[in-house]
Parts: sequence; C-alpha cells; structure tokens
Amino acid sequence: MLIPPVVHAERAHTRSDYAAELEITRPLAFAGEAWAQTFLGTSYFLGTGVTQSYAEALKWYRLAAAQGSGQAKFNLGFMYQTGEGVMQDDAEAVKWYRLALELAVARSNLGVMYAMGRGVIQDYAKAYALFSIYGTDNAAKNRDLAARSMTPQQIADAQKMAQECGERNYKECF
Repeated sequence: MLIPPVVHAERAHTRSDYAAELEITRPLAFAGEAWAQTFLGTSYFLGTGVTQSYAEALKWYRLAAAQGSGQAKFNLGFMYQTGEGVMQDDAEAVKWYRLALELAVARSNLGVMYAMGRGVIQDYAKAYALFSIYGTDNAAKNRDLAARSMTPQQIADAQKMAQECGERNYKECF
C-alpha cells in the first residue's frame, strides 16, 4: 500500500527531521497542494528547517486558505490575533476563525474573541455555544465562566445555538 506524502511529511516533522519534511512538502507546495502549502507556511512561521519568515508563512497560508485549508485559515486567524508577522487586527482574526470553524481550536479561539469582545461585540451566549461545541475540560471551564454573566434563559438559548450549529456542520453559525 502506498503511503500518502502527507503521512511521510508528518512523520518527518514528528522526528524533527525538517530537511526531509521540506524535501516532501516544498515541491508539492509549489505544485499547488494545499496541505503542503500549509506545512511549508508553518515551517516558515516556526523557522523549522528554514530561516523564519512571517512574510513567507503568510504567503503560503494565504495560498492554502484560498484552496479551503481549514488549518491555513486558522493559522491566519492566529497571526492576526497575535500580531505575529502582520498588523494585529482582531476583526481580521475573527474573520479567519469563522472560516475555519470545522477545526475545534478555531471554535475555541473564536469563543475567546466573543467572551472578550475582541473583533466582535462581546456576546457571552456565542462564547458559551462555541466553548460547548469545543468539548475539552478547558473549554468547559471557559463555558462556565461565560455562564456566570448569563441568565438561565440565555444559557438555554446558547445551548440550543450550539446544538443547531453542530447539526449544520458549523456553517453560518457565528
């Protein structure tokens, strides 16, 4: 059975063999493979196997995001939220997190943005719903913190919002 290149790249990364990872990902990224573009963007973001360059990371993430890569969309959101390699812009971070809602970590980060009112109008119900969907212990703690600022009816509405959003595979939710 033929092992897909992405598996070889992941294995190389796991063993910190960044030269091997780049040997796999670089030509495929230039050939337009979104997953390889995302990997290459992360190599530049972290400086693993290449000289760190946020500009190169941004370029590769944008190319992969244009092809629908959820991880690249999330990574762009993170860059804008933290201001690493770009002008810090919470509204732009929210935009990218919304586009990456298929990833649990994007739902969690978007929940934080709603809870804190960063890039959006503060909305504990949406934060609660997003943390409910994420489903980790830390998300449950964040959900419970949001609930402290909510009425019982708002909590019930947020629970319904979370259920409906999950049923729609996170499309047009937040």
